[in-house]
Amino acid sequence: MMLKTMGVLLCATLVACVDVMPQKDFNLEKMAGKWWVVGIATNAQWFVKRKAGMKMGTSMMLPTAGGDLDISSAKRNADGSCWRMAEQAKKTDIPGRFTFNSQRWSNENDMRVVAVQYDDFALIHTIKTKHGVTDVLNKLFSRTPEVSADLQKKFMQFSLDTGILSKNIVILPKNGTTTHTHTQMYNIIMAI
Repeated sequence: MMLKTMGVLLCATLVACVDVMPQKDFNLEKMAGKWWVVGIATNAQWFVKRKAGMKMGTSMMLPTAGGDLDISSAKRNADGSCWRMAEQAKKTDIPGRFTFNSQRWSNENDMRVVAVQYDDFALIHTIKTKHGVTDVLNKLFSRTPEVSADLQKKFMQFSLDTGILSKNIVILPKNGTTTHTHTQMYNIIMAI
């Protein structure tokens, strides 16, 4: 019975993943700049265990000359220190869809920018695979730490539609800022 239930859940997750495509007319250059991570949604166990203590962070997105997307993320920890991570998302044949292998988390990532208004928000859907286990991660990015109630509702509905349980959809509380200097960004990108 348990195996049958797991099979049904896996099929439902895979169906949700297959149907999600990037926004038409995606413009990589307009993704450049600072984004606030204001919402996260996933059923992954790491998130379920940590979501209560999570807060907003920022991401700097820098398009490369080759069409890839360098992403540097940072957030202030409760102890005042700064957590940082950088990835280089490689372009695919589909504009708005990228792939990368995370050395930090040892997983494969298929990332899609599914909705974006470049001066306001971006909704990014990522399918993460590690040791044969697939999880969906949706993130809501905003150019400011504030996001409208309407956009929050759209994010929540999109997350529900992609198989995320309502209890695992979080609009993050504000946090202290961690800045990205040009030198830090250059060093992070060169380390990718």
